[in-house]
Amino acid sequence: MIKNQVTLKQLEAFTFVVDMGTFRAAANALATTQPNISSRIATLEDALGTKLLYRDAGSVRLTAKGEALLEKTRIVLRATEALLEEADRQDLIQERLRLGVTELVACTWLQDFLRSLKQHYPNLSVELVVDLSGTIDEKLLEGQLDLAVQNGPFKTELDGTKELTGEDYVWVANTTLATALPEGPSVDRFFAFSVLTHARHTIAGHSLHAMAQERGLDAQKIVHSNALSACVPMVSEGLGIALLPRPLVQREIDAGALLELQSDWTAEPLRFFARYDPTRAARFVEHAAEIAAQLRPHAR
Repeated sequence: MIKNQVTLKQLEAFTFVVDMGTFRAAANALATTQPNISSRIATLEDALGTKLLYRDAGSVRLTAKGEALLEKTRIVLRATEALLEEADRQDLIQERLRLGVTELVACTWLQDFLRSLKQHYPNLSVELVVDLSGTIDEKLLEGQLDLAVQNGPFKTELDGTKELTGEDYVWVANTTLATALPEGPSVDRFFAFSVLTHARHTIAGHSLHAMAQERGLDAQKIVHSNALSACVPMVSEGLGIALLPRPLVQREIDAGALLELQSDWTAEPLRFFARYDPTRAARFVEHAAEIAAQLRPHAR
């Protein structure tokens, strides 16, 4: 009998070393030490009577047998999760979800998502990264994240992708600046003031610059911010007109602190997705993406 000769921790360590590329990165991802990972791999190799990995100057390569056993290992780990789910014992899944989200998600519905995730997986811990979508995309592809909730487009498409509710952009200003604007729908009138918006290399940033160039407007008026939430107090204080995602300023609009401005141009709506790599993701990662899709369903 197998008994305790092969353990789930050993199998998990094997897949993480392969996915992360080094023993150190696998140890960081599993919140343990490099010696622990090395010990688990060595014990697993002893139990199976075969070498799974070559270690070369800090990196790792699968042996022929290791490559053959990798997919079987993933099947065992996923089957174990499926068993616990069938028994309604998700509380026994004591894993860590490395979650990457954009600032807009963090400022709006992240708490609802984490609350729902906790109900499904009470002992799941979350390691949160809040960053620009492009950076999150890179971390996901490098295996540094399990799940990304971000806006597109992306450098690489993944089969594990669920589209979520999109978000519109809106032009806003405080009462003082709004009443000082000339009448009419032309976006040109906003360029009499500073224009506050997304980071320069975002889709909205590029679109705004392209529009300004096309209309002969002064692009130097555009003030970019990597921190979207910082734009809200700035526009509230009258430091400029702002082009921002609606959810970020809807509360201020409803309270009358900011006024929504009509215009003949705005940035394309943001498309949001929950993304993971299905070739290496655990079942709880896939289910976390499904929870996000249930909370923020895509309007088809």
